[in-house]
Amino acid sequence: MMRDGEPKLIGLMIAEAVGTFLLVFFGIGVVHVEVFAGVFSGQGQIALAWGVGVGLAIYATAAISGAHLNPAVTLAFAVFRGFSWKKVFPYVVSQTAGAFAAAALLYGLFYRWIARFEADQGLARGEPGSQLSARAYGEYFPNPAVAGTDTAAFELLSVWQAFAAEAVGTGLLVLFIFVLIEPKNRSAPGSRAVALPIGLVVSAIICVLAVLTQAGLNPARDFGPRLFAFMAGWGEIAIPGPRGGFFTVYVLGPLVGGVAGAAIHDVLLRRYLPPPPPPDQHG
Repeated sequence: MMRDGEPKLIGLMIAEAVGTFLLVFFGIGVVHVEVFAGVFSGQGQIALAWGVGVGLAIYATAAISGAHLNPAVTLAFAVFRGFSWKKVFPYVVSQTAGAFAAAALLYGLFYRWIARFEADQGLARGEPGSQLSARAYGEYFPNPAVAGTDTAAFELLSVWQAFAAEAVGTGLLVLFIFVLIEPKNRSAPGSRAVALPIGLVVSAIICVLAVLTQAGLNPARDFGPRLFAFMAGWGEIAIPGPRGGFFTVYVLGPLVGGVAGAAIHDVLLRRYLPPPPPPDQHG
């Protein structure tokens, strides 16, 4: 049964698709500008833009769908907060569709810039090394812009180290989401003010982990644009990637990490929060 005033499932799906579209448009949009136009000069600028995009997407859709915008968040809410398991798959499909649409739009806006970058770098799209352009869509480990694309670069970070990085990063993200929305947490800013703090959490995590895995933290954010890149000519460089492991690192890692982060909050922190103050009897 649907509660009075609760949006129909189609409304929830539209909100999740739109919110994830906004998140990915701003997030990988700034990566497009950095990679193909060379405008940004540091990881901090990119991380800040990602965080602002996350915050704006939450503001736009939280009142409708809760602004999960991430399958790892949806799974954590299903496991620990009673979110309906019947809605998990529709949410994930909607999130992935929104991410795919954002990638397609950005490609339509930047495709000549991408072609010029590939020509200047001597890249053949879909061939080894073309992850230097594909990284504007899906993520790679280690970050090819920092470590390179050869065998020596691959030796810097194993699949399981990359899995751990994505799990830890997503775990921290979900932990702080739960911290910030916890009603008993007197230090939390309140439901109307959590969007930008969550965005800042994303920015901080990117600053630490982007050099390793590009800090995906979100299976929909990775798979939607990665699927578009596969269709746009990057082929096996997009899926399964130049060394495989994309599912383990960028899908399984965030899902495991998100559940672990929620468990840390509920098992180790939430039980020790002081009870809320009694209501004001003189109001």
